[in-house]
Amino acid sequence: MSIPARISNDLPFLTSLRRDLHAHPELGFEEERTSDIVAKLLEGAGIKVHRGLGGTGVVGTLQIGNGTRTIGLRADMDALAMPETADRPYKSTVPGKMHACGHDGHTTMLLGAARYLAETRGFSGTVHFIFQPAEEGRGGARRMVEEGLFKQFPCDAVYGLHNMPGLAVDEIAVVEGPQLASSDSWRITFRGIGTHGAKPHLGRDPITAAGTFLASLQTIVGRVVDPLQPAVVSACSVQAGNPKALNVIPDIVEIGGTARAYSPEVRDQLETEIGRLAQGTAAMFGISVDYEFERRIPPVINDADATARALRAAQAVFGEKVRTSFPPSTAGDDFAFFGQNAPGCYVWLGNGPAVDGALHHNTAYDFNDEALGYGAAYWVSLVERELKTEA
Repeated sequence: MSIPARISNDLPFLTSLRRDLHAHPELGFEEERTSDIVAKLLEGAGIKVHRGLGGTGVVGTLQIGNGTRTIGLRADMDALAMPETADRPYKSTVPGKMHACGHDGHTTMLLGAARYLAETRGFSGTVHFIFQPAEEGRGGARRMVEEGLFKQFPCDAVYGLHNMPGLAVDEIAVVEGPQLASSDSWRITFRGIGTHGAKPHLGRDPITAAGTFLASLQTIVGRVVDPLQPAVVSACSVQAGNPKALNVIPDIVEIGGTARAYSPEVRDQLETEIGRLAQGTAAMFGISVDYEFERRIPPVINDADATARALRAAQAVFGEKVRTSFPPSTAGDDFAFFGQNAPGCYVWLGNGPAVDGALHHNTAYDFNDEALGYGAAYWVSLVERELKTEA
């Protein structure tokens, strides 16, 4: 493995920084302390800083030489609204909030790379260090784009990185094509006529309709979507009646869930078919239905050219430990909005064994500090190869 000496020497500082960020988690669009730290460290390294995109977003720009190519590197900064149960010296100090997905590590690795590149200046061109707020479902990337990220900081390519439990810390996966699924939400309200539970014939029962709908929901994936096309439809919330009034059939039932796909065509199909099933169920039971499908995050699809560039950079650091075959995730990441504005590549950096609470969004999760040097080295390798100095 190849980690530059300057990065290795910086690891005690980076480890301390990562643990400090872990102890002080902030939710999406609330990353005031985190963005202050990021901006201060970038400015201290002599990097031009722009603040305010997406509210708490930070973009650091480093231009060296006369190279004309420009790339963006993205790290997410936000934490999750969940408690931390594991006892560690740098455990979250904020009740009900924790870094359970490793964004503290992502921020630290990109800062480590920025500090190194500002000092060594071993490239020719422009790199934008994009520190994004609110990746965890609050729309930070979309907001940054809407507020002019790529107009103010145009990029020829943009790159993302996420830790992956189950891969060793000295492993990385760089794969062309789909990496993460679209992440969309749907909501259905069945509207019947409430009545006494002993006299169902006098009303129109939305609970029975909801049960039929839920039992039929998986026929969309199992019998409508092409079996060679991955898709997920899950009902995740059902609200009906009052447990203290068990002799009352309610007027309404509210159901909500998520839909996931890797292709625009299947994404469209899921939206259509969930609505069709809801409307058909309502008609069958003689009730009405309201349907809403919210398109939240597109799929992350790695561009062929950007992936080839990322692969060369990864091979320089990880050697034979680079995986070019790795299954995509049905989770989502709003890095997808960046990839819609520039050719993109999103890679998976090892976080060690997926045991003892090491899984994402687990109350015992912790980013593996042994990965910090490898992640920072990958970013450096990518910049120095993408933006080669003139011979």
